[in-house]
Amino acid sequence: MLTIVGMAVVAIAVIGGFIMEGGHLLVLFQPAEFLIIGGASIGIILISLPMKVVKLMIAQIMGTLGSPPSKESYVRLLVMLYEIFQAARKDGLVAMESHVEKPDESKILKKYPEFLANHHLLSFFVDTMRLILTGGVPAQDLEALIDSDMETHHTEVARPPNALSKLGDSLPGLGIVAAVLGVVITMGAIGGPPEEIGHKVGAALVGTFLGILLSYGFVQPLATNMENMNVERSKYYMVIKQALLGFHKGMAPSIAVEFARRSIPSDVRPGFIELEDACKATREKS
Repeated sequence: MLTIVGMAVVAIAVIGGFIMEGGHLLVLFQPAEFLIIGGASIGIILISLPMKVVKLMIAQIMGTLGSPPSKESYVRLLVMLYEIFQAARKDGLVAMESHVEKPDESKILKKYPEFLANHHLLSFFVDTMRLILTGGVPAQDLEALIDSDMETHHTEVARPPNALSKLGDSLPGLGIVAAVLGVVITMGAIGGPPEEIGHKVGAALVGTFLGILLSYGFVQPLATNMENMNVERSKYYMVIKQALLGFHKGMAPSIAVEFARRSIPSDVRPGFIELEDACKATREKS
């Protein structure tokens, strides 16, 4: 939501200032300039990125319209991990196979649709649980494997914002291209009336204006927003990592989720008592 608000503020400030200075809004409406800059931008993306990264970029751009992880979402994640560990302690590791092999049918996981909908996070969790259930993997080796998995994922999700940032760097240049083409057209009408020449020069300068505004007012901030969102959402992986390592080392479920709780950013970290009460409520329901 803040993304839309921020873009609106940028547009209102720039266009509002232009109008206050006596500018005419229709002067900025130059479809040819939009076509040159917008079309070239799309072409640059298609040239430089494979389609899977383009799709991921679109998904991450849409994701900026949402909210970062909240305290409530972390509480639900910790309680889910606590339930899984409690079930493993009560029914044995063999009973966990049904939850791991068919997570969509798990009585525990079905209570957390937000987690099931995050396919990357779900795969990260169940694959690590499978390894734990298999046994024979020392804790330090498991941690190294988890870190490798997390690093691979973080590298993948970092590609779209990096590409969008590079596109933002090129937009002023595309604006200059549009302006130069406008000047070329203007030179062809150099013997015409001054009003016509002035109109064509103004249209050419709009290209430079659009390139700079789109770069520094929209695309670059959007790429930064995507990076920040990726950092915030990557904390989920760290929480699951700490919980699974604690469980693998034989810690009690409450201790394992406490290790996980400590890895949550302080501004959205639930308190010790808050998490304890949530886990207690889960025990009472079961």
